[in-house]
Amino acid sequence: MTLKHILDGIKVLDFTQYLAGPSTTRLMAEMGAEIIKVERAPYGDPVRGIGYIKNRRSAYYIQQNRGKQSLCLDFSKPESMEIIRELVPHVDVVMENYSPGVIAKLGLDWETVQKLNPEIIMCSLSAFGQSGPLSSLSGFDYIAQAYAGVTSMIGEKDGLAYLPMLGLGDVNTGVHALASINAALFHRERGHGGQYLDISLLDAYFHCHEVNVQTYSGSGGEIEPTRSGQHHFAVAPLGLFQGKTTQIVIIALANQWQNLCVAIGRPELADDPRFAKNDQRVENMEELIGIIENWLASMPSDEESIKILQEHRVPVAPMLSVPEAMAHPHLKERNTIRTVSDRAFGDVEIPGMPLRFSQFPELLPLDAAFLGEDNEKILGDVLGYETSRIGELRSQGVLVAKSAPPPL
Repeated sequence: MTLKHILDGIKVLDFTQYLAGPSTTRLMAEMGAEIIKVERAPYGDPVRGIGYIKNRRSAYYIQQNRGKQSLCLDFSKPESMEIIRELVPHVDVVMENYSPGVIAKLGLDWETVQKLNPEIIMCSLSAFGQSGPLSSLSGFDYIAQAYAGVTSMIGEKDGLAYLPMLGLGDVNTGVHALASINAALFHRERGHGGQYLDISLLDAYFHCHEVNVQTYSGSGGEIEPTRSGQHHFAVAPLGLFQGKTTQIVIIALANQWQNLCVAIGRPELADDPRFAKNDQRVENMEELIGIIENWLASMPSDEESIKILQEHRVPVAPMLSVPEAMAHPHLKERNTIRTVSDRAFGDVEIPGMPLRFSQFPELLPLDAAFLGEDNEKILGDVLGYETSRIGELRSQGVLVAKSAPPPL
């Protein structure tokens, strides 16, 4: 049997919305899993009305939900909950990112789900987790980011903190959830049954502290990590340096420091007592920044500076804007930026599939469903409902669908 991709045959009942949870199931769809996205009537996933919209179609929704079937139900009707309970034995994974307690109110707590399907993997993704003093609070990416001590590390030293303008926490947590689901599926395949997964944005964000936590703890509180603007507080040189026309990221660790000294025509700095070791470079950071920026200013162009640093194996990068990154030939060649075609929106560029598999080199052709588009298919193919029964549910308002806008 030919597999379409690495998760071919895995079925997911997906109650996620917005970004974090849909990031998990989006990647699973890209890997060939069958995703049944359960949307609450009358509007479905709120992101259907968020972001840039063309022909009544959200580019945000397209990006996060390609390859997923849409089952739209009126949750206030008992028939809807019965349909969902009937679906649970037919799937491998139940994924949800409601606030803690909401899925239980719908009658789908872990104990119930496990009884319906002992082999199932259930993953709950939330801002703060299913336990702990904060667990009952509502939260989004930036809320968890603030509690994780991450926002406090972004911005100018002694100045105000800033927010990053991208979904770092949501997408990162979605990938953490994907890792746990795949591990649980592997564990199940070895004969150990299903299990419940509790994944939170706060845990995933705190997991990103690569040096801050152990530095503070290991120093007994002597070193308190803090935002430091354009340069790292504990490593030098590591930061944004002013070039001829734009800022340039330069990082020189260990042997790279010697390479940098040679590249800028100052090989003697490698053994200079002010800069020989990282601690000394941090102590004399302002002087070091001045030396590097003076060299950058003396160069014919930023492109030439970057070329010379790259030739000397110094990690360096131009600070590209979003449009510049989208147009970069490296991102184009690797499909890191890709163009997809939506039936209503038309062509739109989105971030590509970041997971790559040698046995499945080709990207799957995926569509984003219209609201309730797959109601009949799911109930007929998965649950074996007769056409007349599906029609009754539609007339009773249990099943909800919105007509697709005319094609472009």
